[in-house]
Amino acid sequence: MKLFCSIRAFVAVGAVLCALPLSAQTSATPTLLQLRENFLHPPDSARPMVRWWWFGAAVTKPEILRELQQMKADGIGGAELAFVYPEVLDGPNPAGLGTGNGGITFKNLPFLSPEHLSAITYAKDEGRKLGLRIDVTLCSGWPYGGSNTPLSEAASMLRVLEVPIPANATRIPKIAEIPLPKDQGRIPSLTIIQGDKLIARTIGPGEPKRWDAATMKSIDSDTITPSPNSRVALLFYVSHTFQQVKRAAVGAEGYVLDPFSHEAVATHLAKVGEPLVKAFGSTPPYAIFSDSLEAYGADWTPDLPQQFLKRRGYDLIPHLPELVAGNTPAAEKVRHDWGRTLTELVNENYLTQINDWAKAHGTKFRSQTYGEPAVSFSSQHLAALPEGEGPQWRAFSTLRWATSANHVFGNNVTSGETFTWLHSPVFRATPLDMKAEADIDFIMGENQLVFHGWPYSPPPAELVPGDPGWSLYAAAVFNDHNPWHPVMPAVTEYIARISYLLRQGQPANQVAVLLPTDDAWAGFTPAHVTVTGAMQKLVPSELISAILSAGYNFDFIDSDAIDSVGLGTHQILVLPPTDRIPTDTLRKINDWASHNGKIIAVGKLPSLDAEGQPLADKSQLSPIALVPNADQLTQALHDATTPDLRFKDSDSATKNAVGFIRRKIENADIYFVVNTSIASIKTTVGLATDSQLGERVNPESGMMDGTIFPDKVDLELAPYESRVFLFDYHGLYDLAVNPPPTVSTLLDLNSDWNVNFVSLQKNKNESNLTDWTADPSTLHYSGEAIYSRDFSLATLPKSPIYIQIDGGAALPGAPNSPPEHEALGPNGLPNPLVTRPGPGMHAFFDPPIHEAALVTLNGQHAGALWHPPYRLDVTKLLKPGTNHIEIHVYNTALNAWSALPPRDYKPLIEKFGDRFQMQDLNKVTPIPSGILGTIKLVTETP
Repeated sequence: MKLFCSIRAFVAVGAVLCALPLSAQTSATPTLLQLRENFLHPPDSARPMVRWWWFGAAVTKPEILRELQQMKADGIGGAELAFVYPEVLDGPNPAGLGTGNGGITFKNLPFLSPEHLSAITYAKDEGRKLGLRIDVTLCSGWPYGGSNTPLSEAASMLRVLEVPIPANATRIPKIAEIPLPKDQGRIPSLTIIQGDKLIARTIGPGEPKRWDAATMKSIDSDTITPSPNSRVALLFYVSHTFQQVKRAAVGAEGYVLDPFSHEAVATHLAKVGEPLVKAFGSTPPYAIFSDSLEAYGADWTPDLPQQFLKRRGYDLIPHLPELVAGNTPAAEKVRHDWGRTLTELVNENYLTQINDWAKAHGTKFRSQTYGEPAVSFSSQHLAALPEGEGPQWRAFSTLRWATSANHVFGNNVTSGETFTWLHSPVFRATPLDMKAEADIDFIMGENQLVFHGWPYSPPPAELVPGDPGWSLYAAAVFNDHNPWHPVMPAVTEYIARISYLLRQGQPANQVAVLLPTDDAWAGFTPAHVTVTGAMQKLVPSELISAILSAGYNFDFIDSDAIDSVGLGTHQILVLPPTDRIPTDTLRKINDWASHNGKIIAVGKLPSLDAEGQPLADKSQLSPIALVPNADQLTQALHDATTPDLRFKDSDSATKNAVGFIRRKIENADIYFVVNTSIASIKTTVGLATDSQLGERVNPESGMMDGTIFPDKVDLELAPYESRVFLFDYHGLYDLAVNPPPTVSTLLDLNSDWNVNFVSLQKNKNESNLTDWTADPSTLHYSGEAIYSRDFSLATLPKSPIYIQIDGGAALPGAPNSPPEHEALGPNGLPNPLVTRPGPGMHAFFDPPIHEAALVTLNGQHAGALWHPPYRLDVTKLLKPGTNHIEIHVYNTALNAWSALPPRDYKPLIEKFGDRFQMQDLNKVTPIPSGILGTIKLVTETP
């Protein structure tokens, strides 16, 4: 028996219910109906959060409440409290300092002071009343540490002094001692620092920088046997990095803690964690947060020798020359074991301890588990909520690092620090920029966006006119000081819808990429002990790009994960160029291959076990197909299994631009497909679902815009446009697949507009639309302009009608931003006090609207225009005869800000030190604004 359904207004999988037999509906109806409803009206849990920066913290309760209320109105689901550097001096501030309008009195509430904790309690109470999730960063700035971390518990490092020993010398020269440095700067050669502890001496032939670890001999004292030849002595000290917490609030200044030390972390939890969580009273924060691990140079801890001996079975101290020198198999063995030990220590003493503490306090540990020190991929399962960041879609990314861990270990939600460097300078980022990055994050598996961020700022009445307010030194701004902010609810609704949809069912990435963690450990060097940093080179971007362009999506995985939970539903395992592989892992993947799993190695086969010994049983490599390079990977993947997304006669540019992610729910499939590029795409693809028919859904409106055969999906996407495709395995019956409609112009609306610059109370009639910056009177205007006019339609066609703004042009560049990296200081480590300009991810597209707009037609809201295609369905709002349209256009804050003199940060630096450096302020100039495209009504006919 066949059933028939009409689905003109289908909105999600739930609409297929009328096509199902009654028996199928009985068990599936609640789930599918809920999916339909929640896609249209996303739950609060799927809404984006914001990192809420409190500067100083110079906050007041009335402004805290106002900003929380604004977040709720904007469709924000919660806030993470983050306490950072001061923007103002205490007391009255002269006009222009910290954006204070002359005479306004500010007070920086010292970190953890009663006033500060009271403000936290107030924010929590008011946020909860509004239904907002409230998290808290368990420190000020980052990484963990501060005024409660003594030097004895500060991040440690191994220092090596190479001392020249002249011929016939009988003792090692005395080493000069210097006072504690104030920060992580250059330390004079052949000096020790007050508190350094000597742990080993060796001596041998050679000179500084030129010696052989194999010939170095341990000695017990500075007294040495004379030799007729000059020599070199190596003195090994346990020292400290002296890194200060980055961007600390007033009262939170101090050393970064030792992440390998149980005692150091316990002190921080007791001195900092307890007061912060107690400020939440009987309702603890949803989560406590640890930012990316940036303990630069931390490669030691006082009990490392004892821990190494216990775990590795031999004494590390005699092997310190090999550890430092490298370049031999013996040295790589020592470095590997040292790296593995460091990973185990940070796992146990930082991650596990904090996670256990969080559970004991009724909250969850949200952790960016990457960077320095040496956390591994599997370290992430030790935190309740692993988080990532970085829109490097076609390169190694710590966002995919986190989403993959959540996929592998069974966590359904992956949060991401999103928009970290979006379109510098501050206040430059637009809704289109947000979509360009958010969609890339979605197809990598993120489904809980944490906007970076929302700066607490005094209200406009306390600011110099034209000054947009406080902001972080380098980040996008998403508070209501941004002129385009009225469009934010439309942006957050889109983000919440996709976030909700991508939480349904199970991940379905076909490919797993085995991270060569043992190679990373073997490649560690003193002061550089980062697994994620090593992966930038060990996992070539060409390999990642080849997988994606071949029509697959993928997860990372490591040996520990394979050993503990296996490869799950992945169908292909790809090995990047790898030397070491644990024998247990090799056995596991052999067993997996015997059950139809496919293994492909790129460049070379592993040849060593984890300890650096030749593989004993080379026959275990036989299931692994070897391809010489990434160029040959595509065919090998296609030979292994059919890709989820099959390109049909598409060019390489299209294959490189289209991205997707698939989620599988019971008897159904969800595909989210994205154009990541600056060019429109028109191609045909096939989707590897078992369903016979599916629906194409507009993710912004929630409306179905066609039924499709999965083997032949006509994909037409404007720059940065996205689509949802939904399939039900029970099948749809008697439904014709609609061909793409024909679009024709109904009415040209490109002339005769009245433009009202609201804040200026200035009106002008424009026969042709012009850039606001072309007129000196609006060159520095930031805000709202209302474009209005009347038009007449004698009759209304029966087909759908749209308001459409055409135009725009591609800009040079690409949306796949390079990864962030730190500028190195004179000691070879990143200087935490200096921040170079970020990668500056943004949409490389000059749009026809700068920057976004809200449209009303005949007094009724029609929707928002904020990304291509700039088009809204206005069919139901039109009437025969005269119609009135208003387009409320908003630009950025840069135009007004550019009219002001540069801010003077010298008083802040004199009072608090140089805690931040504003980025790209030379780019604070007027930018094009207004409607610069062509406006028309169009209609679609089948």
